[in-house]
Amino acid sequence: MNEKDFAELAAGAALHSLDAEDERRYRAALAEHPEWEDTVDADTATAASLADPVEPVTPPSHIRTALLARIADMPQDDGSRTDPDHSSANAESTLGSYGAGAEPAISPKPKQRRWTRSVFALAACLAVLVGVGIGAVALNQQLNPPASVVALQEIEAAADAQQATVELDDGGSATAHWSASAGKAVLVADGLPSPGDGQTYELWFVRGDGPVAAGVFDVDGGEATALLTGDMQAGDAIAVTVEQAGGSPSGQPTTDPVIVIPTA
Repeated sequence: MNEKDFAELAAGAALHSLDAEDERRYRAALAEHPEWEDTVDADTATAASLADPVEPVTPPSHIRTALLARIADMPQDDGSRTDPDHSSANAESTLGSYGAGAEPAISPKPKQRRWTRSVFALAACLAVLVGVGIGAVALNQQLNPPASVVALQEIEAAADAQQATVELDDGGSATAHWSASAGKAVLVADGLPSPGDGQTYELWFVRGDGPVAAGVFDVDGGEATALLTGDMQAGDAIAVTVEQAGGSPSGQPTTDPVIVIPTA
């Protein structure tokens, strides 16, 4: 076993997550290489320091389901290859206004173990992050991206994807992405100021018969990715106004647009 493989097992030992076989291998390697004790001490201290300062947090139930689904999708090597630095001798240690517009063959067992350790490393990271209440939001966003992000990916993958960009008065920019085949439109803004207390940004499709409300959105650090609701028609302009929280009560804009992006 090399030091890198040992480090993976040491991390699991610090989290008390090794199975019986890996626990045996971990203990045997440590007895053979006492100089690796520093790795054990560091992992133990890190696990303790993460767990002590905060109250445990129960993660949303869907995070576990999503993680297991991702693991199930991971490709499993058939064991026909091994790392070049591992020989068969040690193979057992071897994974302004509205406008218009990825060697030697060996048995499958060592390779399967390496895949298992990779999955374990992923699960161990989840246990540390979620168990101490750190990173649960970021992890959730990775496993369950917002509808606007999913829609943007669908648009960008479409053969008829289009986009248009305008510069904002404060130096930022706003880009409309849309696709008729995907049936979606998304606004991506950068450098967009906060709308103010008690206010929100509202999206509109602007066409010949007037503005059509298309949802509200907020900004985070000047950035926003917003999916427009409703059906976009050819030639629609995409506009944004500042409205009261929840959107315009009348269903019509109450302020001049701060963004207008022609799509034709």
